[in-house]
Amino acid sequence: MPSNNTSMAPRPDPDALVAQLQAEQQQAQRGKLRIYFGSNAGVGKTYAMLAAAQRERQAGREVLVGLVETHGRAETEQQLHTLELLPRRMLNYQGKQLPEFDLDAALLRRPGVLLLDELAHSNVAGSRHPKRWQDVQELLDAGIDVWTTLNVQHLESLNDVVGGIVGIQVHETVPDQIFDEADEVIVVDIPPEELLKRLKSGKVYPLEQAERASRNFFRLGNLLALRELALRRTADRVDEDMRDYRRERAIGEVWPARERLLVGIGGRAGDGALVRQVARLARRLEAEWVVVYVDAPERQHRPRPVQEAVLKTLALAARLGADTATIPGADVAQALVDFARERNASHLVLARVQQRLNRWLPWRRPSLPEQIALLNPGLDVLVLSVNSSRNESVPPEPVSSSRGFSWKGYVGVTLACFAAAGLAALLLEVFDPANVVMLFLLVVVLSSLRWGRGPGAWAALLSVLLFDFYFVPPRNSFSVNDTQYIFTFCLMLGVALVCGQLMARLRREARVAAERERRAGALARLARDLSGALTQEQVTQIALSTIAGVFDAQAGLLLPDSEEQLHIVSGSEGVIDTSVARWSMEHGQMAGHGTDTLAATAALYVPLMAPVRSRGVLALQLRQPERLRVPEERRLLDACASQISLALERVHFVQVAQQTQVAMEGERMRNTLLSAVSHDLRTPLTGILGAAQAALPHVPAGPAADMLVQIRNQAQAMQQLVDNLLAMARLQQGGVHLKREWLPVDELVGSALQQMRERLAAHVLRTDVPVDLPLLHIDAVLMERVLVNLLDNAAKYTPPGTPITVAARLDGADCLVTVEDAGPGLPAHVEPVQLFEPFTRGETESAVSGMGLGLTLAQRIVKVHGGSLLAETLEPGPGTVFTIRLPVPDQPAIDE
Repeated sequence: MPSNNTSMAPRPDPDALVAQLQAEQQQAQRGKLRIYFGSNAGVGKTYAMLAAAQRERQAGREVLVGLVETHGRAETEQQLHTLELLPRRMLNYQGKQLPEFDLDAALLRRPGVLLLDELAHSNVAGSRHPKRWQDVQELLDAGIDVWTTLNVQHLESLNDVVGGIVGIQVHETVPDQIFDEADEVIVVDIPPEELLKRLKSGKVYPLEQAERASRNFFRLGNLLALRELALRRTADRVDEDMRDYRRERAIGEVWPARERLLVGIGGRAGDGALVRQVARLARRLEAEWVVVYVDAPERQHRPRPVQEAVLKTLALAARLGADTATIPGADVAQALVDFARERNASHLVLARVQQRLNRWLPWRRPSLPEQIALLNPGLDVLVLSVNSSRNESVPPEPVSSSRGFSWKGYVGVTLACFAAAGLAALLLEVFDPANVVMLFLLVVVLSSLRWGRGPGAWAALLSVLLFDFYFVPPRNSFSVNDTQYIFTFCLMLGVALVCGQLMARLRREARVAAERERRAGALARLARDLSGALTQEQVTQIALSTIAGVFDAQAGLLLPDSEEQLHIVSGSEGVIDTSVARWSMEHGQMAGHGTDTLAATAALYVPLMAPVRSRGVLALQLRQPERLRVPEERRLLDACASQISLALERVHFVQVAQQTQVAMEGERMRNTLLSAVSHDLRTPLTGILGAAQAALPHVPAGPAADMLVQIRNQAQAMQQLVDNLLAMARLQQGGVHLKREWLPVDELVGSALQQMRERLAAHVLRTDVPVDLPLLHIDAVLMERVLVNLLDNAAKYTPPGTPITVAARLDGADCLVTVEDAGPGLPAHVEPVQLFEPFTRGETESAVSGMGLGLTLAQRIVKVHGGSLLAETLEPGPGTVFTIRLPVPDQPAIDE
């Protein structure tokens, strides 16, 4: 017959059901992701995906091929027939036009199913996302179903493993989360021998490439290892799906679909040996294993060496590759069974414990393995015999679960019982002896509540003896005339012991609940206070005051500056060693007192690890260092450190956002002002320039003509400045749209020199531009402005009569255009990079006109063309050279 615990299915958790409904609602709005997963190229992932797409199309579903790489395989190309192809988007990369997936077109089309091959592909520079899996995420968010392909070597978690096997580092990877959250994973697999036959026959790569691949990547050993990795990774995902299925349907029975070992430790001398033995067993079985410690109420006040042994054992298990957990539970057996069901563990491993002499008595309590077997008969329990070494010796625990022998408690109980006997002697004149018994029971209950289980049992026994001696005939004697009093004594003793033990248990559990409430309340108060902090100073003040009060310690805080140097925050207490704090922050580990690193230090250093980076170090100098040996106190410290680090990171990004917002607003206002002023200046400048040019032919040579020439030159300079202002405003507000055309370099240089002929009249002009240079695909107007600004800069900052040279040449796949002068060179106090910042001038106070926008505008225009602009001082000098580097694209076909 089935046992009671398995006859009725457990009720599902209401919170889990609500979370499941919310997740299902969000998932219903997203598209479905199907991954065709394989071990290598050539196993048939793309072919299987296209074959399934053909079946979907025949079933009436809209299928669109976003991008599929056939690699010249005839059978794969044949599967593309009758499937609609999405036109690719052409992107310019290093002078070449490369086809790429058109994400915007796919979002606009919104097909029923979109095929997108090679999930780990890196997109061409200029695409919206650097990786194709990010494109897939956006498509799924838009509600589009996506089918894709993936090889096992492209999974991020297996990247180093694959590199160690095949000797090749794969740089294109996909986060494991994408693979784990996929709605469907279809494994496409063929034997390695069959794959090698396909490779030799040219069905994977062309024959020449296939021969090289067979000598390097496609070796039989590599293929076998990659196949095993692919199948194991798929099995891991299926195991997660099975656990989710069991959790959603509240299935309590363990399904041993995969080996998973659960190891229970209890703070005994053999725990270390047990962990090592199970580590070897798990390695042989290639199974996952979890080490768990049940923190039962009676274990809350175990001796300090026992608690330290538990922490060391958990740390040892983590180093050996196990997952570790500390779970609360009043019943150790029930807690282990529940945790095994949650983790779907197939075996529970325990150490053999020596039984006492009463193990054959019929009323003895069942052992822990027996209790587990009764609670869950389907769980296999392995009891291993372990031999502990001397280094693992742990003092035996006291029989009593109380804090230890307290003679004050026993003295207090004795006095209370005699006081109750005296009071009962007075009450017998009014009440019957049966009512007097209740007075003794009250003393037992109060004694257990005040002093614990041991004094409570002594109170029960002493109360029975006093009642027999003073109130049962014959009095002042332990002899009993009426045998009915024997039953009364036994019943009184039993009730007193039960009540006393219940009150002692209630006292212990109340103490544990108070400790947990204290920790939870402290963490809640810290989170509440930090959520309202708006500045870093407020966060540090709240953190220092809260940590110091919760842990009864001197607390200090060290935060990094912009140069990653740690500084002690004002208000910190205690002696703080910045070198230890630096090590803790760089390695992300605790250091100092109570750890294995720099343990001689007086303080404990806790790194404040936030999701993005480490935000500082918390230093604690506890007045009672043994507090952190309690697992709950250590978890509370970790949680508080996490809250502080998150608050510091939030405040940091708020400050960055505010500074960015202020800068953007200032830049926007400045651009608006410049644009408005430029438009207002253009009309009068055009009139002045036109009037000066029209009057020059009619004025004879002399001072008047020279004045008109000066007016014209100054008006031209002002007009160029206004043009720069307008161009800069357009670049800042709406970007720039290039109107590219094919143009010879000599024509570009000649047009710029023609425009600057009057400004350069006082200089010696030299040109070195070969006529056989290739054509450039550029915006002629914008690039001409670049050269005009560089020539104007050279004319303004070099003395009259000095030479200015414009040259052009080829440098590999780039064309270099240089503007060289013989002036004083770059200012010593200004870096070459700073010259291209807006409103930056070589000399702050200078008679040379200008606003420092010409070089900034020139560099931005060159960058839009995919090139670069550099400034250098000539060696040995004097002079400065500005170098424009532009990519040379494939030349257009010229119709003869």
